[in-house]
Order: sequence, then C-alpha cells, then structure tokens
Amino acid sequence: MLKTRVITAVILTIGFLMVLFLASKMVWSCLMLAATLVGVWEWAKLIKLNKHQVHLYVASALAIGLLWIFTIDTPFAIYHDEIVFGLLSLSALFWIVFSPIWLISRKKVNQKPLMAFLGMVLLSATWLALNGLQNISPWLLLGVLAIVWLADIAAYFSGKRFGRHKLAPEISPGKTWEGVAGAILAATIYGLVLCYNMHYSRWLIVGLWLIVVLSVMGDLFESLLKRQAGVKDSSHLLPGHGGVLDRIDGLMPTLPLVLFYIYYPLFSSLQLHAR
Repeated sequence: MLKTRVITAVILTIGFLMVLFLASKMVWSCLMLAATLVGVWEWAKLIKLNKHQVHLYVASALAIGLLWIFTIDTPFAIYHDEIVFGLLSLSALFWIVFSPIWLISRKKVNQKPLMAFLGMVLLSATWLALNGLQNISPWLLLGVLAIVWLADIAAYFSGKRFGRHKLAPEISPGKTWEGVAGAILAATIYGLVLCYNMHYSRWLIVGLWLIVVLSVMGDLFESLLKRQAGVKDSSHLLPGHGGVLDRIDGLMPTLPLVLFYIYYPLFSSLQLHAR
C-alpha cells in the first residue's frame, strides 16, 4: 500500500511541477478546472445526489469555470475582482467560524441544496486560489503546497511511530495529537530554513503553524463527510490515495485563505481608488 502510495505521489508531483512551471496560464487554468471538476463530482457523490443531479451539478461547475476563463480578457473581467473577493471571503468565513463548530458537533446536514452550494463555493474558491497564487508566482504557490504536503507526510510518519492519543477518534481514528505535533515540528523547521535563507521575518513560522492547523481542519472535515456518507475514500481514481478530494482536503482551507490574506489589502486599495 505504501509503495503504491509513493509511486502515485511521485508521478503526480512530477506532472504537477511540469504543468506549474511550463504551461501557459490558459492551459494551467483549464487543467486545474478539470481536476476541480473531479472534486465536484466526488463531492456530489458524498452528499448523495442522484445520477441526474450529479450530472447537472458537474455541468454547472463546468459552465461557470469556462465562463470565467473565457471572460478574463473581456469587459466582463471588471467583475472578477468582486467575485474572487466574495468567494474567498465566504470560504474564509466557513473555515474559520463554521467548520470548527461543525467538527465539534459532528452534525449531519441533510439539506442537499445547502451542501451542494457549500461544495461549489469551497471548490470554486480553491480553483481560484490555484489560479491566483500561480499568477502571482509559481514559487509562491509551490511554497504553500510544500508546507501542506510536508505537514501531511510528517503527520503520517510521526503518527505511525509515536501516535498514542487520538485527535478525533469519532471522525478519523487514524489521526493523533502526536501526528499533529510532528506536522508542526516539520513546519517550524521548514520556516526556519526559509527565514535563514530568504531573510524573512520569524513571524512567517506562526503563519506556517496556522496553515498546518487549517490543513488538519480540512482533512478532518472531509473525513467527517466520508464517514457520514459511509465511504473510506472520496473515489478510487488515484491508486493508494483515493480521490481528488482526498488529496486536496488540506488545500481547500489553506490556499483560499493565503490568497485572501494577499488579496484583501489589494482589493481594499482598488475599492478606495474607485471611490
């Protein structure tokens, strides 16, 4: 199982890096949209939409994505900033306020329209964050992805080796506080290396800790959805890893919030000048 997991991860990483640094912005956006649509399909399955509803849900996401891509260089692009800011704000509000409450209560929400709307918002915000951070700098996006991946790997191995105290046994029995500690330690070392070599402020490390906490929250939230849906993985698309949602669960809170942190002062400045 571990061997399959590693092979799949290596293949995905190489392919992703090639696209990240070599593809045009249009190709990048389209490929990330394709991956996001798989996540939309998996989300639809988790919330138990019927076959017709799944098709309509994915088609709606595709239409929205294509409309966004093909209006970038048109007069309608003037509305993009407001839409991005709105989606990032909704995503931030959910992950910071509602997600912790949801995880503590473990309440199952049976209103499919509400869950469908939530999935569309969270996945759209993730796709926009992938585009936005890559547009700013591929290295910035890679840096954020690296901390989430590093934390995930450190949590896995430290949890396997030292795990004794369960983090959320009723949601994800395999996760432990020792695993979280390992992730925090890895993030701290990663931050110290960046601060030493790039001369960043040590406050960066605090930001990395927040990213780790958010990634764990995203992982737990997806685990809760899977447990309530009665499935182990969001799909079986990626050998050893499950589905796309299983790979991006830690990115769904982190990427939009990082872009929101960058985008907020820029958006505020644009709004101020507009007045």
